[in-house]
Amino acid sequence: MIEEKEHNQFELTDALIEQVELFVETENDKELKRLLNEYHHADVAEILDELDLEDSVYVIKLLDSETTSDILMELDEDTREKILKNLSAKEIAEEIEELDTDDAADMIAELPEDRQAEVISKIADEEHRDEITELLTYDEDTAGSLMAKELVKVYETWTVAGCLRRIRGQAKEVTRVHSIYVVNKEEKLIGRLSLKDLIVAKSEQKIADIAKDNVDFVHVTDDVEDVAKVMSKYDLEAIPVVDDKQTLLGRITIDDIVDVLKEEADKDYQLAAGITQDVEADDTVWELTKARLPWLVLGLFGGLGSVFIMKGYEDIMETVPSLFFYTPLIAAMAGNVGVQSSAIIVQGLANDNVKGSIISRLIKEVGLSLINGFALALLVILFGFAIGQDSTESLAIAVSMMSVIIVAALVGTFVPIILDKRGIDPAIATGPFITTSNDILGIYLFFVLSGLIIGF
Repeated sequence: MIEEKEHNQFELTDALIEQVELFVETENDKELKRLLNEYHHADVAEILDELDLEDSVYVIKLLDSETTSDILMELDEDTREKILKNLSAKEIAEEIEELDTDDAADMIAELPEDRQAEVISKIADEEHRDEITELLTYDEDTAGSLMAKELVKVYETWTVAGCLRRIRGQAKEVTRVHSIYVVNKEEKLIGRLSLKDLIVAKSEQKIADIAKDNVDFVHVTDDVEDVAKVMSKYDLEAIPVVDDKQTLLGRITIDDIVDVLKEEADKDYQLAAGITQDVEADDTVWELTKARLPWLVLGLFGGLGSVFIMKGYEDIMETVPSLFFYTPLIAAMAGNVGVQSSAIIVQGLANDNVKGSIISRLIKEVGLSLINGFALALLVILFGFAIGQDSTESLAIAVSMMSVIIVAALVGTFVPIILDKRGIDPAIATGPFITTSNDILGIYLFFVLSGLIIGF
């Protein structure tokens, strides 16, 4: 009976880092290899992210390329960039040769242009080199830039027996076989096979007789977000990529799509927080300032706009001073309702769940806002009664807040839909843009309606 070796539970501790640093300092390569071999390459990457650059480079050069190629792909981008700068073109090429073409192309794309050509020229495997070069020609954020050339492909004219013999060689180059793609003599994708279909079929049967022709695919120029939507909708682990002539070019696997979704989620989260550039916590102060300052300036002007509105209603505030104390409440309710509405719409747009006309969507939001606004307005009136506030003032505040809630919900619904139709990321509408605009609009409506009800 074969005893299965359990994966070592990884926990990044100061003691582990110190142990690795000690082995590097004393050049105890044997113990260093033994220690690192106990961990998954993703765990080793986490260790290297915590080491000094010199120690990280030492480890990369010590371990074999089959191991370090995977480690490099798991590293933080900044750490990987620094390590690659300290490797020769030949050393980088050796790492590239161990990677699938999509990962290899990604790594080369991170290099300066002058080094890219040098590294590519050092790749010994001519076919691998040509495939990587092809992937680098596709625009970023397209299916072509995301696909891998490694796949299992069979011809419709083959027999099952012949197919089984031929695909063994192909499968060696593929990390995980999700599907077998069927092409005709012109290399056009015409169907797919599962391993189960192939195994249970009779040896003399033709591939064309057992292939399924309802194969999902994407075009090489399709946007990666569209690819993600297709794979998510049909629950696919991999999807083939074709060109205008339906020629099979490669495949995209679910792990790459997960990375795309994570990057998009991070970007949308930052946009919602009012950060206009892709930044990380350890970026420079200047980079973080450039990303944050534009929306802070918008917020500043929005606040100044609110000040001017309030100055225009000084008379009513002198007559009914209690209105002044409710302005933060009105601004907060307007901002919160707007963000809630926009967040739901943005999520729906991302998942392609926003159906129907804009008018029907707005009517729905009005109905929802009326219910929420009435409930909150009633609470405000009860609060006013409890503190002995004038009933007319309480009514004015309640009606004004209800109106502000309705308008804020409409703005929060309308803006992201319009942005999406104009090709602008609607996630921008869930942050300071909506909050600031609704603050100004809410305060203005509050004083206008309150003045009308009180009779000022």
